[in-house]
Amino acid sequence: MHLDVRRMLLLTEVADRGSLTAAAQALAFTPSAVSQQIAKLESEAGQPLLERHARGVQLTPAGQALVRHAERIGRQLDAARAELDEIAGLRSGELRIGSFPTAGASLLPRLVQRFGQAHPNVRLIVRSAVFDGLLAMLESREIQLALLWDYHWRRVDDPSLAVTHLLDDPTALIVARDHPLAGRASVDITELTEENWITRADEHPVADVLARTCQAAGFRPAVAFHAHDYQEAQAMVSIGLGIALAPRLALTNLLSGIEVVSLKPSAPTRRILLARLAERRPTPAESAAEALFREVSRDIRT
Repeated sequence: MHLDVRRMLLLTEVADRGSLTAAAQALAFTPSAVSQQIAKLESEAGQPLLERHARGVQLTPAGQALVRHAERIGRQLDAARAELDEIAGLRSGELRIGSFPTAGASLLPRLVQRFGQAHPNVRLIVRSAVFDGLLAMLESREIQLALLWDYHWRRVDDPSLAVTHLLDDPTALIVARDHPLAGRASVDITELTEENWITRADEHPVADVLARTCQAAGFRPAVAFHAHDYQEAQAMVSIGLGIALAPRLALTNLLSGIEVVSLKPSAPTRRILLARLAERRPTPAESAAEALFREVSRDIRT
């Protein structure tokens, strides 16, 4: 048995108004149109739903049963409309964002703070992962937005993603405070041929940046230590074990005993991106977050 919900709701209107004509007037229909729809509903139900009298109509037992269910459906539809209005107005709902560690320690906290202040009733869920993990979470819909990065030799160029370029994150040199290069505004990469280097382990992208930068300058870096995160790399630099390259966003929380020096010519710069699945229409919360990400990124650039 298939029952048309719109016809069920029409039946409740007829029951409330007491006649087909009154229901038609209330809904701006013709009486014949209402009569035809009720007849189709009776055909779907397989039995009469109304008894017609000179002064109006009366529900049959089947009609009474159907109206009870229709009234319940009407209340649920009203609740659904109200909830959708709440979500559209950013007065409820949730937003799921994925991030990578250096963005999570720099860019993301500013977004979380501003989004929470602007939309306190929207639940914000944050997940942290490496690049491939973020893509997998986007694909599985575990997250709606993902902060990603890329370099010019490995662009994020996936047609399934809608990508927004937020900012460029330049590469800088970090040295110990008592290093001869400390206090310099900038240093030429060719001055670093005899230095020991701290780099990242596990084929991390910054190791590729170091190799490409030194190769372009005509030398191969002497690596003294492979660190597993930027805090460990900073610690090794601070004790003078070597110098290191790092994206500027990774230096937001700089350890004591370290100074940051600009490079000439500049080392490869990574782009910070905001991505979502292209096939999905962004929710109001996603659109609001993207606008705030742009705002936060402008603040960081300046």
